[in-house]
Amino acid sequence: MQATQPAFFKQGPKPLTRLLIFSTLSVALMVGDVHYQVLGRVREQVSFVLYPLQWLATAPFAALHEARDFFTRQAVLIAEHRKLNDQILVARAKAMRVDALTAENEQLRGLALSQSQRAQSSRLTEILYSGRDPFSAKLIVDLGENGGITPGKIVVDTEGVVGQVVRVQPMTSEVRLITDRNHAVPVMVQRSRLRTVVYGMGAGQPLEVRYLPPNADIKEGDLLVTSGLDGLYAPGLPVATITRIERPSGSPFPRIQSRPVAGIDSHRFLLILDNPPAPPPYPAASGPAAAKGA
Repeated sequence: MQATQPAFFKQGPKPLTRLLIFSTLSVALMVGDVHYQVLGRVREQVSFVLYPLQWLATAPFAALHEARDFFTRQAVLIAEHRKLNDQILVARAKAMRVDALTAENEQLRGLALSQSQRAQSSRLTEILYSGRDPFSAKLIVDLGENGGITPGKIVVDTEGVVGQVVRVQPMTSEVRLITDRNHAVPVMVQRSRLRTVVYGMGAGQPLEVRYLPPNADIKEGDLLVTSGLDGLYAPGLPVATITRIERPSGSPFPRIQSRPVAGIDSHRFLLILDNPPAPPPYPAASGPAAAKGA
């Protein structure tokens, strides 16, 4: 009895035969697809079915690419933002400098005009810095003994009295402001010609008019000018404007405050006035008074 080979070991067509069959089928499909589009519908269905798989396969790479582009754009935007901020800061600094120079030029023109209109000769000076003592109101200016400055000279700006030279060095001078506690200026109410004295109350504080009777002819808004009675201040220099008048019931004197008209803390250049001409000597006594004095 002849043994038969199990079906498991049975072989199909030979490899060459299969190659010919599949090659012929492939050529037929290509020819049919080119001329008759027989596989177009099949491709559409296959593409529709495979699209989710394609999207899942490419999603990580697309997400990575988008993230890289996002961070690149963010870095570029941050760099541009910083550059624009730097340009804005530079432009603002230049604008502020231009504004400061414009203000200085306006002040210098005003001082030059004021200098030409004053009968007293004067010298232009620049503020170097404020005094070191925090309890006094003083400035240091760049003119000193070598510039012909002596103690007692009056310092003004385009608006009015700023202070008085109290100490002189070879190259600098110390100016005591009218707001200093140790400074007093003989003044006169321009409207009523009432003479009085205005006192400083400290840096940043108003000026005070003291020891006037309750019925004194003075009111808010009055301008105080130098009276010239001390021989140091030329008469008529603006000093302060009355801002408040209080009449406490328990005090015999009204409380009067005023605001300096000069730009105490806002100007860089000032004028130092020469001393006014000395007043004529007091006339000698004659007659019985002279005999009595003798």
